[in-house]
Amino acid sequence: MKLLNTLLLSAAIITVVSTTSCTKDYTCQCTIRYTGAVGMPDSTVNEYPIKDTKKGAKSACEGKSATYTNGSITTVETCQLY
Repeated sequence: MKLLNTLLLSAAIITVVSTTSCTKDYTCQCTIRYTGAVGMPDSTVNEYPIKDTKKGAKSACEGKSATYTNGSITTVETCQLY
């Protein structure tokens, strides 16, 4: 009986540990496009490291996506997690 309880407890601990979200290293890649002025670069790509759970890293990365306007220049930054 004691062996059965030990086995069940071990199985429960292994299950909890294996299903817990672990932090990992991810890369957030942001493509920046400029429009509205002659001579602006077509696009620029920046990469940022993120260490978090997959859900947290995706949220933080995609949260960097934005559109900015300064006079006639529009900047669109689109970020994706890799």
